[in-house]
Amino acid sequence: MLPIDAAAHASSWRHRHPADKAVLSFGLLGCAVALPPWPGAVLVAATVLVVAFGFARVPARRLWRAARAPLGFAATGALALLVTIGADGVGWAPNGPRHAAELLARSTAAGLAMLLFAFTTPLSDVLPRLNRVGVPAAVVDVAAVMYRMLFLLYDTTTRINQAQAGRLGHRTRRARWRSVAGLGSAVFVHAFARAQRLEAGLAGRGYDGRLRVLVDEVRVSRAFVAGSLFVVAAVVAATLLLVSVVP
Repeated sequence: MLPIDAAAHASSWRHRHPADKAVLSFGLLGCAVALPPWPGAVLVAATVLVVAFGFARVPARRLWRAARAPLGFAATGALALLVTIGADGVGWAPNGPRHAAELLARSTAAGLAMLLFAFTTPLSDVLPRLNRVGVPAAVVDVAAVMYRMLFLLYDTTTRINQAQAGRLGHRTRRARWRSVAGLGSAVFVHAFARAQRLEAGLAGRGYDGRLRVLVDEVRVSRAFVAGSLFVVAAVVAATLLLVSVVP
């Protein structure tokens, strides 16, 4: 199991309805996108961290490991805003640092809001409920099968890589590249064969176009939703207040 999935299953909000957490996470995501970067994005990021560490009990180290790759991508994109290319060549862009900081702030706040939902809500709790909001059953089934096969392929990749290392497949750079090529081809063949067996198994069990799974009956908490809306409204109000006070 991937670290983010393990954290979601161990979260203190694990047994809450996904809609409860979606109101909070996507509400903060909307604030990060719609409100001014300063101070809106900063307030959103701070709120997410307080909720994640103080209430949802999200492990700080795992959150950092999951966030550093998107943050690095956002920082790389922000660097491009510092320069401009024209007929006179390459130069510093007007207001480039400000635009880069705004992009980085928005990206950080939005990414943290999405990670809050991911670290508190396993995908296995979300997929079976998508049919109730109008998502076609075929789309949900494909997503569920891909989600389950990812773990199988990840385990297969790990075992093959360990076997290659035990046979000195990582001893030199040339041997490592050869091992990587062999690993890719072996995983592809394994995934294709497993998909064929899965298709044959479903056909033998009378698959009619929909996978039926048991879903825990959890009610939407009105108190939690009301608290989430209050937090989102507080972020919006604080942002507008600071914008009007601080020019």
